[in-house]
Amino acid sequence: MKTISTTNVRKYISDLIDEVRETGEVIAIGRRSEIEVLMMKFPSKFNSRLSDITNVNAYSSSFDFLENEPDIYSVSDLKKRYV
Repeated sequence: MKTISTTNVRKYISDLIDEVRETGEVIAIGRRSEIEVLMMKFPSKFNSRLSDITNVNAYSSSFDFLENEPDIYSVSDLKKRYV
């Protein structure tokens, strides 16, 4: 993940938006070596009944890193616990 200072974001905001939109890369923005916010592409699908953060998590690639992880719980385990 690329990290950029707020000063550079002000200078290059248009270019950064284009980069995020085209590549889907997440960019961290911060001050004094501390990350304060993330710039990420908003998902192309959107369910207006859900909150923004739920839409980002459900329809973006936020959890793609879990794709190759083994399933710990079966669907029936989850139903017993949460339904």
